[in-house]
Amino acid sequence: MSPNVTLAIIAGALVACGVYLITERSLSRILMGVMVAGNGVNLLFLVASGAAGGPPLIGVTPKEEMSDPLPQAMVLTAIVIALATAAFLVTMAYRSFQLNGHDEVADDVEDTRIRELAEADEASDSFEEIRFTDTGDDVVSE
Repeated sequence: MSPNVTLAIIAGALVACGVYLITERSLSRILMGVMVAGNGVNLLFLVASGAAGGPPLIGVTPKEEMSDPLPQAMVLTAIVIALATAAFLVTMAYRSFQLNGHDEVADDVEDTRIRELAEADEASDSFEEIRFTDTGDDVVSE
């Protein structure tokens, strides 16, 4: 296997593990999932950028040997965004631990109430009993 295929498989595995961790209820696992998935995406950016080349400086490196600086800039931006997201999630987990003694995400009270109302709603089944018998007598044809 070529190094690019190996790196692409590793990046896919990192993203898959990250997505699995993001679906957990614990904020610390969600944090780990975001970080692992972010590293997988960064690796995919670098794999997609192609072979390494010279520095992209005009006059120093010939044009055909220059590396593309855009994927590197995107990875740097993704690292900054991942750091900000991690700081936010750590803050949320810490506050949740202060208030509740754990960092698990609880069900929203309003969502639970709406779900219970929807399950108890008998009027939603009544529309199936109504039969529309439109004969078309009120339609005027030209």
